[in-house]
Amino acid sequence: MELKRVVVTGLGAVTPLGNTAPETWQNLIAGKSGAGPITLFDASKFKTQFACEVKNFNVLDYFDRKEARRFDRYAQFAMVASDESLKDSGLDLEKVDKNRVGVIIAAGIGGLNTFEHEVMEYDPEFGPRFNPFFIPKMISDIAAGQVSIKYGFHGPNYSTASACASSTNSLIDAAMLIRLGKANVIVAGGAEAPICAAGVGGFNAMMALSTRNDSPETASRPFSASRDGFVMAEGGCCLVLEELEHAKARGARIYAELVGTGLSADAYHLTASHPEGLGARLVMNNAMEDAGMKPEDIDYINVHGTSTSVGDISESKAIVDVFGEQAYKLSISSTKSMTGHMLGAAGAMEAMVSVMSVYEDIIPPTINHEEGDNDPKIDYNLDFTFNKAKKRVVKAALSNTFGFGGHNASVIFKKYENR
Repeated sequence: MELKRVVVTGLGAVTPLGNTAPETWQNLIAGKSGAGPITLFDASKFKTQFACEVKNFNVLDYFDRKEARRFDRYAQFAMVASDESLKDSGLDLEKVDKNRVGVIIAAGIGGLNTFEHEVMEYDPEFGPRFNPFFIPKMISDIAAGQVSIKYGFHGPNYSTASACASSTNSLIDAAMLIRLGKANVIVAGGAEAPICAAGVGGFNAMMALSTRNDSPETASRPFSASRDGFVMAEGGCCLVLEELEHAKARGARIYAELVGTGLSADAYHLTASHPEGLGARLVMNNAMEDAGMKPEDIDYINVHGTSTSVGDISESKAIVDVFGEQAYKLSISSTKSMTGHMLGAAGAMEAMVSVMSVYEDIIPPTINHEEGDNDPKIDYNLDFTFNKAKKRVVKAALSNTFGFGGHNASVIFKKYENR
């Protein structure tokens, strides 16, 4: 059986750097930080009092009041991002075969705001009084369900959950289904809205978050010795993945081709990545093998790069181990230095960045690195694209995402060639 080819024809995003994909991309290239004091709840008593929030997001600009009450914030982001990606794709929703269009939208946590609100409002003295929309708003698959309901898409429809690798898994599943001929088009991505007392408090208890409250904008500093944890973020991102011949038949603009997917497990620790980068090495090699590529075929890696001590070290080590001398010819960057960590939405967001790097031949920077702030366990002969975007030809880009539980997922995008 000959596998189908998969291309990217639409992009949509709601992020701490912009409420559309183009705005987000331009602010990434400009090296802007999305971090600032938390406004979504009173964080004054928390160890961490800042995050990367989505800004100027008025839900009533997108939904009527009745709809807005039925969607958790994470689902709102997913629906807005999916809508933008579909419009960007140019699909004619009146003509497309909706039985062949699917939706796979991931969430690492899902409706945490809804869960927190309902549980905090519960008063056992008066008996169980819960909103009838509590469960349908909270569950992590509901964003995908709501998108399919809105557009009448009857193809594959579900969510993937693998912590911070969740939305990369959604892209991989979508690509596999299209390759096998199970769908023509799939809206794939992820969304997350974890900035609430439970989210920040929980990650603070793990000592996973930066506590640089005096300088939020510089707190996410991957590959710097002074890093002290990741910066929590929220948002959503969706990509329209499409079977190549289907895209060509309608004259679609093609951003890039998704040519490689990789999965692996660290099988090591509940939250820490393998210190020698074992799973990271395996997943990158798996993605290149799937793509039929060699290390010298990759020009850019959008790394997981969370700004945590163990993670940054193990990933940079894995890159050297996998790519050898080619590692020093690659461009590398962590866009989490600007967006923060969008958890279950991070993979889709960073896949979008990789696609745009291929499409426009630009490498976004890793911001907040100061001269001399070097970790002796990191090889700074690698090009981390510190502080300033750079132009270079990007024929192929690899995006890494690693999740709690040892879940690793990588995808490779390359310039589309009509062959």
